[in-house]
Amino acid sequence: MSVTPLFTPLHLGPVLLPNRIAVAPMCQYMANDGCASAWHTQHLMSLAMSGAGLVMIEATAVSRRGRITHGCLGLYSDAAEDALAAVLDQARRVALPGTEFGIQLSHAGRKGSAHRPWETPGGSLSGSDAWQTLAPSEIAHREGWAAPQAARGDDLDQIADDFRNAAARAIRLGIKVIEIHVAHGYLLHQFHSPLSNRRQDAWGGDAQRRMAFPLHIARTVRDAAGNIAVGARITGSDWAQDGLTIADAATLATQLKAIGIDYACVTSSGIPVSNPTVANAEDEHPSLAEAVRRESGITTRAVGMITGSQQANDIIASGQADQVAIGRAFLDDPRWGWHAAFDLGITLPYPSPYAWAAPGEWSGVQRRRA
Repeated sequence: MSVTPLFTPLHLGPVLLPNRIAVAPMCQYMANDGCASAWHTQHLMSLAMSGAGLVMIEATAVSRRGRITHGCLGLYSDAAEDALAAVLDQARRVALPGTEFGIQLSHAGRKGSAHRPWETPGGSLSGSDAWQTLAPSEIAHREGWAAPQAARGDDLDQIADDFRNAAARAIRLGIKVIEIHVAHGYLLHQFHSPLSNRRQDAWGGDAQRRMAFPLHIARTVRDAAGNIAVGARITGSDWAQDGLTIADAATLATQLKAIGIDYACVTSSGIPVSNPTVANAEDEHPSLAEAVRRESGITTRAVGMITGSQQANDIIASGQADQVAIGRAFLDDPRWGWHAAFDLGITLPYPSPYAWAAPGEWSGVQRRRA
């Protein structure tokens, strides 16, 4: 009997997942002061029955000041915790067997106090809606954006406390995977990248000191999380001559593994650069994940424009990554996992009310194997 790698079980630290498919964390910008809304109920209920072994809840702010926009999900108050508990209760009721939920904890740093992506004008908020952002250095995210305030020691202590408290709330919610966001131009990436960190203290300067604050947060969350999986989304490259490289990513992943972090999700970009060294960064993500996996030995996830079932299976089969995260394809097709299983010759259990629509049960269902 042949083995289909995409649908083999995976241990993320102590957590056993039924397959290698994760729903990528995708910001929805539909919360109210960090509190999940009816939108999140339908969104997570749909993804819970998608066939993915792990559903990652979107980037979730550890403080009000750490939000990207006023619509960002948060886990910084009792109200936000209660609202997400209600959503997860409903999502778990419809989840396929073995499906687990994870959450990505984040602080936006200088990318915060921004308009939602679909709002005009874009960029930084102004007037009474705006708040003062924090960053390692007083460098704006983009031209025309508000300048951040350089974080002081007490600011950084508070941010560490915020991550610790958010992790504790996630545990109370029964979440099994916590992912620390160290990518996409948000605060911890800002500390790691020489393009955004110009400090000359314990938190900046050479490569080791630029890693220090992300590693401090990783230790803080790891200590708070207890017996659940903790991972990190990291930057494989800034795609800039003076930015982070795959060697930096491998070094960070090695140090993350040494302090007990269970996996790395490898992405790239996020710090704006004028002349990126690649045209389509997401095409490079599987090879970045492969390099991090090879050099660090950490369990590794690939992410970014993975859309086809055979493509996803090949990434696992070739050893480029241990898991794939799929985002936009799940928004387009919330049953992506069911369809991938059919394409690859796997029988995936359908929810009983939908079973009559499974391939082979209804002659009208015709799908092309990928």
